[in-house]
Amino acid sequence: MPAFAFALPVVPGKETLDRETLEEMSGTRRAEYEDRLRDAGITRHTIWHQPTPDGTIAVVYVEADDEAAIGEFGSSDAPLNTWFREKMKEVHGIDISQPAPVTKVHDIQL
Repeated sequence: MPAFAFALPVVPGKETLDRETLEEMSGTRRAEYEDRLRDAGITRHTIWHQPTPDGTIAVVYVEADDEAAIGEFGSSDAPLNTWFREKMKEVHGIDISQPAPVTKVHDIQL
């Protein structure tokens, strides 16, 4: 199963909102969240907060059928995805339905 990782800045002061949103998705919205992940082809979605001198960064790890699954989850019109996208725009200041530019700078396989 392919794995993907990326980092998103957290708007200063929005760390608690991010945690609360993710707790809600793991709690009262868990069944709906799991259904939407499955629909997109995502089998694992893990997030860490990493404090830095310039603010907090959310480090995201996703295991999915393919890279397109991340975009499918971010752009779905399902109610949970729409709600999540709005929360993430507030938390990260970006629209997660839009693909982020990525440049590979290093890759070594043994």
